[in-house]
Amino acid sequence: MPDAAYTLAELCDLADVTPRTVRYYVTQGLLRPPGTSGPGARYDDGHLARLRLVRRLQREHLPLAEIRARLAALTDEEAIVEAEGPASPPAGTALDYVRGILASPIGTPSRPAGAAWPPQPRAVDDVPPAATLRRLGAAFPAPPPVPGPAAPDRSHWERYALAPDVELHVRRPLTRSQNRAVARLLEAARQILEEDQP
Repeated sequence: MPDAAYTLAELCDLADVTPRTVRYYVTQGLLRPPGTSGPGARYDDGHLARLRLVRRLQREHLPLAEIRARLAALTDEEAIVEAEGPASPPAGTALDYVRGILASPIGTPSRPAGAAWPPQPRAVDDVPPAATLRRLGAAFPAPPPVPGPAAPDRSHWERYALAPDVELHVRRPLTRSQNRAVARLLEAARQILEEDQP
């Protein structure tokens, strides 16, 4: 049976998304582009299934990078089967989920085709004893926090035209002493530019 062909509007209605979302997912690699572009673009059941899977995985709070990796491992047929299947509630604990993510090699899909997701809970005996965790923490201490730049308060830029093709841009707000320095700078710049006039 050939795949159904949907317009962008039909696809959006069926998947309960906006056209902008579909275009965004195409640019992010979550969906493959349609065969043609423009008003004649047609989408198939694979597109619809992948859109439904993206929505389901987003409800499970997965980041787009993880969703992209999972979808890349699926053929269109597998995506259709998985999208039609019931969404299973996450099994296990948050620790099991994190272990599953950490166990997957970087840059490869986190789940082989046909494997159950989320990973099945592990036995309590698999958790390393507290002494082992303390030794690992001592061997790999966390780096000290790097102080970042202070979050700027609300600011805006002011533009001062000094002469044709010469401007000074100042970010506000400034302290009183900085305001005085800017005023002196503007006056000096205007005087210098007027002196150079023929």
